[in-house]
Amino acid sequence: MPNDPRRAAGQFMRASVPEGDADMFDLAPVSLWLEDFSAVREQFADWRAAGVTDLRAFLAEHPGRIAECSSRIRVVKVNQRTLSLFNAKDVDHLVQNLDRVFRDDMLTTHVDELDQLWSGKLRFVSQTVNYTLDGKRLDVLLKAVVLPGHEDTWSRVLVTIEDITELEAMRRTAAASELYARGLFEHSPVSLWVEDFSSVKALLDDVRERGIVDFRTFTNVHPEFVERCMQEIHVLDVNQHTLRMFAAPDKTTLLSRLPDIFRDDMQQHFQEQLIDLWEGKLFHQREVLNYSLEGNEVHVHLQFSVFPGHEARWDLVLVALTDISARKKAEAYLEFLGKHDVLTKLKNRSFYIDEINRLERKGPFPVTAIAVDVNGLKAVNDQLGHAAGDALLRRAGEVLAKAVEKPFQAARIGGDEFVVLLPGTDERGGEAVMDGIRQLLEVNNQFYSGMPLSFAMGAATASDGERLEAMLQRADAVMYTEKRAHYEASQRKDA
Repeated sequence: MPNDPRRAAGQFMRASVPEGDADMFDLAPVSLWLEDFSAVREQFADWRAAGVTDLRAFLAEHPGRIAECSSRIRVVKVNQRTLSLFNAKDVDHLVQNLDRVFRDDMLTTHVDELDQLWSGKLRFVSQTVNYTLDGKRLDVLLKAVVLPGHEDTWSRVLVTIEDITELEAMRRTAAASELYARGLFEHSPVSLWVEDFSSVKALLDDVRERGIVDFRTFTNVHPEFVERCMQEIHVLDVNQHTLRMFAAPDKTTLLSRLPDIFRDDMQQHFQEQLIDLWEGKLFHQREVLNYSLEGNEVHVHLQFSVFPGHEARWDLVLVALTDISARKKAEAYLEFLGKHDVLTKLKNRSFYIDEINRLERKGPFPVTAIAVDVNGLKAVNDQLGHAAGDALLRRAGEVLAKAVEKPFQAARIGGDEFVVLLPGTDERGGEAVMDGIRQLLEVNNQFYSGMPLSFAMGAATASDGERLEAMLQRADAVMYTEKRAHYEASQRKDA
């Protein structure tokens, strides 16, 4: 397009056009320019003669030649739509101010137009920016064609300029919205997965057409169907937080190692997802366990949603995974505190009471209990301080924890009082456990210097139908008998 201020009114010529065609030209609803490119063609011939073969590279090296070439274009005629589009009073007003119409990056676009003509095309198209005479920006689509009969001279070129400002504004708005949405996706603080579940829907539809009504029973009987559905999920995209959460260096690595992330009991969780989908729940959520590519557990809160407008095919699904590992650890710790003694790490009195009630209801019988008391704890606290007493209790916890394994349990039920519960164990089994505890006491005292650790123990056994409370009282009585014997022996030794 013309863009040189030297196109003054003196360069403007009125074309001799038949009256009917002139009316059609002037009344056309699109901006029309009739221009003479013959001097441009002559310039091209001179450059070719000088050895120029690559016009684009030549103009990049000599940018001043762009304006020189543009100045050779002559405006022959414009129509009324052109005057109104560019807010010109008349043709002379427009031509005298072309430098205000074609400015800024117009020359860059003009290179594309010239290059199309250089390559032998008699038509060219470009999208560029013009300006009205009052300074308004116009996004325009420019199309030009060398008119028939002028192919050898390019003396008549018809140029149309279409105002696409509103379309470009809409496109830029849409692009900005897409960029914004993409930014929200990529930088979301939760793991986002865009997935295609259309193949899964096809499998569910096929099962339904086969007359299956109880889908839960069907999936219980055919776990391979659940596995097949998992394999038919196509991951379309994931965001950056997903890579960080699952310790993946890039998307390709993540997608190639999905079985390392979704494994173990994930199939059971996915079965529940399939049941939700079978029942028409296109949005659902649950807590599941995944794994990072480094093998670490990642507890997540999963939210599944079919995109609006894709309910018929499920070909676009958003899955959001929120990392709740920290919360799970906190819950586990609180649960531990609810059932464990902080000092000794054994079970606490609350757990002990619940376990007694459970064993009394369900057994298995016989149930044997060993009452354990730490000898000399009060003297240690009085003489050496409570820190020394706590150290002795921790050692007691180490011994008892080592001596019992599930389903046996050891609990601290008071200051220096412990109970070992042995479900499904008779008197002989109880004696064997006490022997093991005595042996571990010897090892513990060899390992720790200072105050020796000593237990008073008593065991009792309850048969089926007997109240455990009575059995525990018997165990306490035996323990206290041993404790008195221990203190009497100590007194005789001191004497």
